[in-house]
Amino acid sequence: QNGVRWRLIYKLAKLPGQSVGLTVLETQFVRQHEDGDIIIGGAFSIHSKINLEMPSFTEKPHRLICTRFYFTMIFAIEEINSKASLLPNISIGYQIFDSCGSTLASMRSSMALMNGQELTAEHICSGKTAVKAIIGESESSSTIVLSRATGPFRIPVISHFATCACLSNRKQFPSFFRTIPSDFYQSRALAQLVKHFGWTWVGAVRSDNDYGNNGMATFVEVAEREGVCIEYSEAISRTNSKEKIAKVVEVIKKGTAKVLVAFLAQGEMDVLLEEIIGQNVTGLQWVGSESWITARYLATKFVSKVLGGAVGFTISKSKIPGLREFLLKVNPSQNPSNALLREFWEMAFGCHLFPTISSKTEHEKFCNGSENLTNVILKWSQVMHSLQNVNFTMASGETIYFDQNGDPTARYELVNWQKNGAGETTFITVGHYDASLPSEQQFVMNSINIKPSSVCSESCQPGFRQAVIKGRPVCCFECLRCPSGEISTTTDSAECIKCPLEHWSNENHSMCVLKKVEFLSFEENMGILLTAFSLTGVSLTIAVALMFYHFIDTPLVKASNTELSFLLLFSLSLCFLCSLTFIGQPTEWSCMLRHTAFGITFALCMSCVLARTIAVVMAFKTTVPGTSVPQCTLPLQRISVFFCTFFQVIICTLWLVLAPPIPYKNITHSLDTIILECDLGSAIGFWAVLGYIGLLSVLCFILAFLARKLPDNFNEAKFITFSLLIFCAVWITFIPAYVSSPGKFTVAVEIFAILASSFGLLFCIFTPKCYIILLKPEQNTRKHIMGKTHNKSQ
Repeated sequence: QNGVRWRLIYKLAKLPGQSVGLTVLETQFVRQHEDGDIIIGGAFSIHSKINLEMPSFTEKPHRLICTRFYFTMIFAIEEINSKASLLPNISIGYQIFDSCGSTLASMRSSMALMNGQELTAEHICSGKTAVKAIIGESESSSTIVLSRATGPFRIPVISHFATCACLSNRKQFPSFFRTIPSDFYQSRALAQLVKHFGWTWVGAVRSDNDYGNNGMATFVEVAEREGVCIEYSEAISRTNSKEKIAKVVEVIKKGTAKVLVAFLAQGEMDVLLEEIIGQNVTGLQWVGSESWITARYLATKFVSKVLGGAVGFTISKSKIPGLREFLLKVNPSQNPSNALLREFWEMAFGCHLFPTISSKTEHEKFCNGSENLTNVILKWSQVMHSLQNVNFTMASGETIYFDQNGDPTARYELVNWQKNGAGETTFITVGHYDASLPSEQQFVMNSINIKPSSVCSESCQPGFRQAVIKGRPVCCFECLRCPSGEISTTTDSAECIKCPLEHWSNENHSMCVLKKVEFLSFEENMGILLTAFSLTGVSLTIAVALMFYHFIDTPLVKASNTELSFLLLFSLSLCFLCSLTFIGQPTEWSCMLRHTAFGITFALCMSCVLARTIAVVMAFKTTVPGTSVPQCTLPLQRISVFFCTFFQVIICTLWLVLAPPIPYKNITHSLDTIILECDLGSAIGFWAVLGYIGLLSVLCFILAFLARKLPDNFNEAKFITFSLLIFCAVWITFIPAYVSSPGKFTVAVEIFAILASSFGLLFCIFTPKCYIILLKPEQNTRKHIMGKTHNKSQ
C-alpha cells in the first residue's frame, strides 16, 4: 500500500547471515507460510467490507466473512525475493492475516502472531513469541488493539496508515511506530484551510472510531479557536444500518452550512456517499481527510457530481522504482499456491482461474494466468491510488525517521478535485503543509478559485462590530455600527476601538482622523465681522481725535479738558485694537497679550473717565461762573490716571508671573472638535483684572450720576452717566454669557463686550461735542458757553 512500509521491511530484514520470514494471517484461512531465522508478522485490511450475520444465540457465532478485495502486499514481498541486490542470501516468507478492518480480527491476529499458533485453542501456547516485529494495521482502531496487545512484550508495531493522534502516547503505546503523520497535524491543517477560505459555518461528519473521533475532536478544538463554528457534527460507521446513515444525511441536507468537513475512513465514505447520492444532496463544498481525498475509485463522473471541487490534504506522493514493472509481469503461474494472488487475478479479470464445480454455466469466464495485466493495472483505481500515495522512494534518498512519539514529520499536499479538458476528475496539488517549518510558514497555498461561501452571518465590514445573538453560536451575530469616536479597521471585528484623544472616527467609522480644530479665525464670517467693527471703532476714534485737534482752539474743545479728551480717545483706540488679539489661533504670546492688554487699556480708559468726572464735579464746586477749570486740578488728574492705571499694571504683572494664560486644547467640551483657547492660568488673576475695571466703572457711574444736574452747557456728566450705564450693562450681561458660551463663541462674546462698551463710551461722550462742532458751529463760542452756564447758575 505504502512505499515506506515496504522500505521498513527491507530495513528490518537486512541482517547479515540470517534469513527472514514474514507471517501474514487472515480471518478465514492462512494463505501461505514460510519459516525463517527472523519472523516478521503482518496484519492488513486486505478486504474492506465485512458481512456480519446476527447471532441466533443457539449456535457458535460464524467467523467474519470479508469481501471486496482491495490490494495485497505479495507483490512487494515477491519483489524483495526476486531481486538479490535488495537482500543478498536472504529470502522472505509470508503468511497473510486479513483483519478486514475489524478490531476483533486484529485481536485474533495479534494473539496468533505472538504465540506462533494457528487460529485454534486446541494447542498449548509455547510462551515464546514467533515474531520480532509486526507490520500493520491499516486502520487506527485495529492498530490500537494490536499495539495494546503487543506493547507489554515490547514487540514493535509499525503502521503505514494508522493516523490517530492517540497512538503518539508513548506511555500507552511504548513500541508503536508509524510512517504516516499523526492526525494531530492534519486536523490543525484542515482548520487553517477552512479559516483561509473564510468558512466560519461548517458541518462535520466523522468515522465513529478512534480515527474519526480523535481527529474531529482536534479539528473542532482548533477551528473554534480560529473563529469557526460547527453547525452539526455527526458520526457514522460502515456497519451502521441504512436507517442510521439516512438520518445523518438528513441532518446534512437540512443544515445551512455550505461546507462539509468529512473526517472519514474509506469504508464510512463509501456508505455515506451511497446515501448522499440516493437523497440527491448536492451543492456542498467537501473538505476531506487523507484517507479518501485521493481515492481514485471515487473519481467517477457520477460521484464527481457530488464531490466535484473537493479539497483536502494527502500524504506527499513518491515512487518505488521497479514496482510498476513487477506488477505488470506478475501472474498466478509464477506461484500457483498463492491464494491471495489467485483471488486478485480472478477479481481483476472477472474470471475463474481454474474451473470449479460450482461454475459450469455456459456464460462462465475462465482464465489461465497468462493474461496481460497492463490494461487492468492502468484502469484499476485502487492500485493506482496506492502507488500515488507512497511517501518514500529509494531513488530520491529521502530519510524517513520517527520522532519521540514514533511519528514521522508531518508533510501534506493540499489537493483539489478538478476536471481536465476531457471532463475527467483529476487531483491537482494546490498547496502544502509542513509541520516542521515555523508556524507562519507551515501552510502554503496557491491561488485557487473556490466559490462557495459558508457563514452563519455575513461578515461585518470595517466600521461595524459583531454582536452575539443570544442563544446562537458565536459565528451567528449581528453587525452594529461603532459608536461615535470608535472604529473597527478589520472585517468581523469583535470590538470597536476608541480613537486617541485628539482623533475622531470618520464618517464610516473605519479609521481615526484628527479632530476638527476650532478657534475664532480672521477668515471666517464671524471673525471678519468683528474685525470690521474693531477697525471701524479705531477709525471713528482717530477721526474724533483729528477733529478735536483741528478745532483745538475753539471754546468747546478747550472746555472739554483737552488733555483728558485726547488721552481718553487714545485709550479707546487701544480698546478697539485689543479686541483683535482675541482673533486667530491662540499662541503663548497672544494669550498673555489679549488679557493683559484688555485689562490695562480699559483701566486707562476708566481712569480717564473717572478723572474727567472728578474734573466736572470740581469745576462747579470750586469755581465761580465764567472762569475756566482751575489749573491746580491738572496735576491731580494726571496723578489719578497714572495711579489708577498703574495698579492694574501691577495686577497683570503678578498674573503673568505667577500663573499666566497659556494655549489650551479643549477636547472635553466637544466630542469631535478640538477647541483651541487660552487657559486663564489663574482664574483669580482674570477676575481681579475684570473686577478692578468694574470698580473703576462703578465709581465713575456714581460720581457722574451725582453730577448729572450740575450747570453744564453740554450735559457732560449726564452723557458720562449714560456711557457708564451702557458699559456696566454690557459687562454685567457678559459674565453669564461668557461662562455659558461654547467654544469659539466664548471669545466672540468677550470681543463683543469690549467693542460694545468702547462704542458706548465713544458715542455717549464725544458725539454731542462732534455734533456741535460740525453742525452747530454757532454754539461753539465763548459767549454761548458762558451765557448758558451763567443762566444755569442763576
